[in-house]
Amino acid sequence: MTDLASPRPTPQRPYVAVPVATPAAVSPNAAPVTVGAERIAVHHLDAFYGATRSVRDVNIAFHDGTVTAIIGPSGCGKSTLLRCLNRMHETIPGARTEGEVLLDGHDIYARGANPIQVRRRIGMVFQRPTPFPTMSIRDNVAAGFKGLGGDVPSRRELDEIVERSLQRAALWDEVKDRLKDSAIGLSGGQQQRLCIARALATNPRVLLLDEPTASLDPISTQRVEELVYELRGSVTVVIVTHNMQQAARVSNRTAFMLAGELVEVAPTSALFTTPKDPRTEAYITGRFG
Repeated sequence: MTDLASPRPTPQRPYVAVPVATPAAVSPNAAPVTVGAERIAVHHLDAFYGATRSVRDVNIAFHDGTVTAIIGPSGCGKSTLLRCLNRMHETIPGARTEGEVLLDGHDIYARGANPIQVRRRIGMVFQRPTPFPTMSIRDNVAAGFKGLGGDVPSRRELDEIVERSLQRAALWDEVKDRLKDSAIGLSGGQQQRLCIARALATNPRVLLLDEPTASLDPISTQRVEELVYELRGSVTVVIVTHNMQQAARVSNRTAFMLAGELVEVAPTSALFTTPKDPRTEAYITGRFG
């Protein structure tokens, strides 16, 4: 992969059908999603803020064709883990990581790996919508191509990318006649879908969503959930959420974290009905959190 380290040998796993928790509002008759090979593999990952270790020896894989939800109480390390997956964690003063994160077998933390190229392949959307206030709707979507020198697509190619990305984010029909308008004029839910379109524009292999509906109203939340559900066939999605009902609606694998540790990861239906760890059962039944 361009600008990343040489690939490490990664065993290929056979395709397995995993039961999917299907949101009734989206598609009650949807077929189970087929899970592909590992897209991201995390090995013995630790994350620090200064001397404080907030993520402890995490090992987890994220596969093609899946939405993985990460749940757990506030402060358990969910968002920190997510930021480690595309090298956003290191942008915080005093923060650092130890361990390995492999994207398609390439170590994104290897010497010589380009963080900007990593973030183009592993897009991220944050809790609150973050459109660039001085840019139009169109330019917000195309922003990921700035500063690439000779690699920047032509204006016609960019227009096609913008349209395709907005369509994938289920926003095109709502904004196609106002692409030159400021993104700040959009509603909160539209702004969040615009941020998803911006992340999708560079054709990432992985999309990270950090509580993407936390600041949205119920109708906008449903639209984003429907979008996440639809994206699973074309991009690997990892979503951090405090809402266990949301995890059940949109994901087909769920990971539970507690005090910086990955306690359990399983198909969503199995984790919510027959958790293996008593701490997972205590959390999902509301005994703490």
